[in-house]
Amino acid sequence: MDTNQRLRRLLDERGWTEYKLSKVCGLSQSTLANIFKRNTVPSITTLEVICKGFGITLSQFFADGEMVEMTPELKEVFESWMALTPSQKSAALQMLKAMSQNE
Repeated sequence: MDTNQRLRRLLDERGWTEYKLSKVCGLSQSTLANIFKRNTVPSITTLEVICKGFGITLSQFFADGEMVEMTPELKEVFESWMALTPSQKSAALQMLKAMSQNE
């Protein structure tokens, strides 16, 4: 995977500029300019900061295929799901499927 292409794609998907990314991440514009203009690969630490700004994890950054952002709402659902028993999970899944078919 080309890290810089992936970063550029994430910017494009959000309609962000390098300037906005620098403000969201708290990185200097020169740091991002080195990455994008000079085609340098960011350090893991810098990449973690950038991913946090995008609202994704490093795993999501490097994942192939569709990426789902872990919003606060999804995190709450996931944490609630993890606390359920297997039978409760089955019941909740059936309810969600039934609700999605009614749309």
